[in-house]
Amino acid sequence: MANSSESQNNSLSLSDGNIDLTSTGGVNFWFDKGFTWVVYLFAGITVAILFVMTYVIFQQAEPAVDKFGLGFLWGQDWDTGNQIFGALPYIYGTLVSSAIAIILTIPVGISIALVTSEDFLPNSVKTTIAFVIELIAAIPSVIIGLWGIFIFIPFITPIEKWLGSTFGFIPLFNTQDPAGNNMLTAGIVLAIMTLPAMAAISRDVLMVIPKELRSSSMALGGTRWETVFRVLLPAAFSGIVSATMLSLGRALGETMAVTMLIGNSAQISISLLDPAYNIPAVLANEFAEAEPGLHIGALSYLGLILFALTLAINIAAVLIVEWVGKKNR
Repeated sequence: MANSSESQNNSLSLSDGNIDLTSTGGVNFWFDKGFTWVVYLFAGITVAILFVMTYVIFQQAEPAVDKFGLGFLWGQDWDTGNQIFGALPYIYGTLVSSAIAIILTIPVGISIALVTSEDFLPNSVKTTIAFVIELIAAIPSVIIGLWGIFIFIPFITPIEKWLGSTFGFIPLFNTQDPAGNNMLTAGIVLAIMTLPAMAAISRDVLMVIPKELRSSSMALGGTRWETVFRVLLPAAFSGIVSATMLSLGRALGETMAVTMLIGNSAQISISLLDPAYNIPAVLANEFAEAEPGLHIGALSYLGLILFALTLAINIAAVLIVEWVGKKNR
């Protein structure tokens, strides 16, 4: 009787649908406990480094924060001689150049991901395209900047002059004789630099989608493109958003190539064909020669703003993914 009752209890426990196989409430080996604490330790170190970096930058920026306050965000003057500093032209240049890059990167990156993950092409061709695109990420930023100066600017300058002369009535192209170093050039080169991350991550996300979804959609009468737009892309939405945010983070923080191509003119112009400036470029150009005090503080304040922009974009991405996930439930 005792054996039968024990076996009955075991069968009940095994058939219980609430069993949590990942529960840590049972007996743990010392290795499991040690590994758990190592993971906690490295996670804590990562968070601590983030807070230390923020504190150090804020400490350096404190003179500018105390003097200018939030007015620094919409100030447009940058006069090191008179110790007058404003961040608006650099914030504007950072946001617009990154927006150009991400607007160009998203459709091209998703298209490359679809071509290299679906069976449109032979496997050898798909692998070659994916490999070549990912190789762009290995090219140093300064090399891409030199390529932009000697190859891309001579190529795109006639196109920009045509845009200025033909579509000058549109404010975005209202520059009659644009030079090669301008906002549009920097944005296009940023798009080229952010393309590998966008394409590679989106491709990986699309490849892990079960093939049953594709087969089911086509079995119900869906065409190839209906399957792509109504099944695959919605299923891969969270991964594509993550790829977009990673690419946008690269665009916001890119320094050398943008410094060499954007024109380094601290002005706010609606026209994309005018020279501009952004936060990483001004940090690269002025930080080495900046005098301690208010100038260093203003540059560090710009660093804090860039950090805040990146953090805000990542938080927005998480909220978007959660909102779409709840909507699809």
